[in-house]
Amino acid sequence: MNRDWIKTIELSAEQAGHIFPTAAACEAALESAYGTSGLAKADNNLFGMKQHQHPIYGTHVLPTKEFEGGQWIVVNADWISYPSTKECFQDRMTTLQRLSSFKGFEHYKAALNAADSEAYLTEVSLKWSTDTARGAKVIAILRAYLNVQ
Repeated sequence: MNRDWIKTIELSAEQAGHIFPTAAACEAALESAYGTSGLAKADNNLFGMKQHQHPIYGTHVLPTKEFEGGQWIVVNADWISYPSTKECFQDRMTTLQRLSSFKGFEHYKAALNAADSEAYLTEVSLKWSTDTARGAKVIAILRAYLNVQ
């Protein structure tokens, strides 16, 4: 675990007004391999955010694997290029808030109304990722980080 990276990125989440900045920093740690992923390094994109229908920030086209028709295929996708990690966290919160009112995104609403960081991580992970173990993975990072501080 790279505690220093989480501590630094947690500050960006706080500055962005994230409701659970420590949890969000731990999510970013998992999603971006502690800031070492190509998207994180080149575009400050810590969550693998694809470009919105109406772009606010720049676009970086990169290949990705998608599961379609029962098989994995490689396609080019438009990813958001953020000016800084602060804007990445702001956009993530805005995205969760916007989608939380739509049918099928009830987990985002539950995450935004969560009583604590672990409940937030459990709920947001149910929709954010196809990895059924994502919530447990991020909670493990969170617990390890909090137990050492």
